[in-house]
Parts: sequence; structure tokens; C-alpha cells
Amino acid sequence: MSNPSRYAVTLPGVPGTHAPPEVVIVHATGEMTANGPVYADPPGTFRVEIAGETARPLAEPSGPGQHTCLHAVPLP
Repeated sequence: MSNPSRYAVTLPGVPGTHAPPEVVIVHATGEMTANGPVYADPPGTFRVEIAGETARPLAEPSGPGQHTCLHAVPLP
């Protein structure tokens, strides 16, 4: 089974602010990590590896409220 070419990744709002989540659309880059394919937003600043419905940012999270495990939904 092939991997979807794009996903919607949900970024939770900052804790304690009641901010709504942000949804980022990422596209396959053609790159692979040991854990799966790499996806990125159009500017390439937000890069994740996706396995199943779990997206893991490739950059180290910094600051409070940063998440290492995000929800990813395949898009048609």
C-alpha cells in the first residue's frame, strides 16, 4: 500500500490560552527517515515524519506547549 501524498496535521493551541488548534497541510517530500516518509508544509519550515496517523516533528520542540506527537489525517 502506498503512502498518501498529503496529510492534515493538527497542532494544538497553546495550553492555558483556549486558542483553537491549527491545521497544517503537509505534502510528501520524497525523503525517508528510519521511521517513515517525510512530509513538509509548502515553505518547508514544518517537517514531520508520519507513521499511521501519528506525525512527529523532525525539529526538536522548544518552549512550553510544544508537542512531539501530533494527529495526522490522510487527504485525498
